[in-house]
Amino acid sequence: MRDGEQNLMDKLVSLAKRRGFIYPGSEIYGGLANSWDFGPLGVELKNNVKQLWWQKFVHQRDDVVGIDSALIMNPKVWEASGHLEKFSDPLIECKHCHSRFRADYEPVKAGENCPSCGKKANYTAAKQFNLMFKTFIGPAEEASNIAYFRPETAQGMFVDFKNVLNTTRKTLPFGIAQIGKVFRNEVTPGNFIFRTREFEQMEIEYFVEEKDWEKYFEHWRKEMINWIKDLGVNSKKVHEVEIPEGERAHYSKRTIDFEYEFPFGQKELYGLAYRTDFDLKNHEQFSGQNLKYKDVKTNKEFWPHVIEPTFGVDRSVLVVLLEAYHEEKERNILKLPLKLAPYKIAVFPLVANKEELVKKAKDIYNSLKVNFMCDWDDRGNIGKRYYSQDEIGTPWCITVDYQTLEDNTVTVRDRDTMKQERIKVLELSAYFADRLKN
Repeated sequence: MRDGEQNLMDKLVSLAKRRGFIYPGSEIYGGLANSWDFGPLGVELKNNVKQLWWQKFVHQRDDVVGIDSALIMNPKVWEASGHLEKFSDPLIECKHCHSRFRADYEPVKAGENCPSCGKKANYTAAKQFNLMFKTFIGPAEEASNIAYFRPETAQGMFVDFKNVLNTTRKTLPFGIAQIGKVFRNEVTPGNFIFRTREFEQMEIEYFVEEKDWEKYFEHWRKEMINWIKDLGVNSKKVHEVEIPEGERAHYSKRTIDFEYEFPFGQKELYGLAYRTDFDLKNHEQFSGQNLKYKDVKTNKEFWPHVIEPTFGVDRSVLVVLLEAYHEEKERNILKLPLKLAPYKIAVFPLVANKEELVKKAKDIYNSLKVNFMCDWDDRGNIGKRYYSQDEIGTPWCITVDYQTLEDNTVTVRDRDTMKQERIKVLELSAYFADRLKN
């Protein structure tokens, strides 16, 4: 990572903590490696990303429905899916300090000194390490009680495939969507929230006839590109990488990774996979249940093939913050897309010691927060309040001043341009609603 890029990451991590986006996990106990908590503004940003995704890929489509499946499933699920046998990473160990790293970790691949102890590179041969978190159901830690926290959301959608089919009466092609936590016991290289052991996925399993898989693979490729644009991401920093045979997941016949130019290198942001009929076929074999789809026109039964677009929530938040962060002279700005900004509007009285101004500002604040996420701020001078809101990405600031008391207008300041205009109080709701439509 070059100095400027490291500096950007340092600034972003500092801003995220200082302004309540993301905190180090378990910080008062010295922290926990690669564990992060989303603070008051971070959880709003994260929820806005998830809500925008759900609106785009579930609510606005007639061919996708959602579910929310369990974090802990019958262990046979992971046997059928191949995770118990094949879900692993190659790990190596430094013979000096016994620190462990993924074999594909860049400093290790380059033969550099150990990233942990700094001594000359001297590693063990790579060994496969299963990535699933193991737990036990019930009071006894016995082999018969072993269970696993899910390493992906996909299997819940395959296991519930027939239930969804029977209750929704969907016909091919159709999809099942899910947003949820997953857990992977990975050796993580840091890089803030890019790779953590506990994270959220937004996934769709889209069921099609085998003959149509290429058409719908291309459809979802375009949908993912459009989503990336919705996040305000510079498309020049995104690269589609075709994953060759031998490097794809065991179930995949074709995979594209959408990689982004992070400050720490070009890394995977999202993935698109053609899973064939691997999952439904295996679950039918292991469960003994009929998981075939019956075509209502031909009465033909078959296992649908699956196109799987996968989106990481945490990586989405990270790339949104990286794209939004700007420095302009004396102010830092998060130029967040309007729909993603934690607060849409901040309301200020010009001064905090004039009762009539404060009361009028409070009335406006209370009326607007019914429909918009609003912030109230009456601390310090007006200039500092503006810059404070710029730094957390609030698109508009309303100032209630003495003219407000005379003509019932307020000053509305734009985050990006800093331009101000007078708007009638009675027109504020329509003014902001109109701008948030785009």
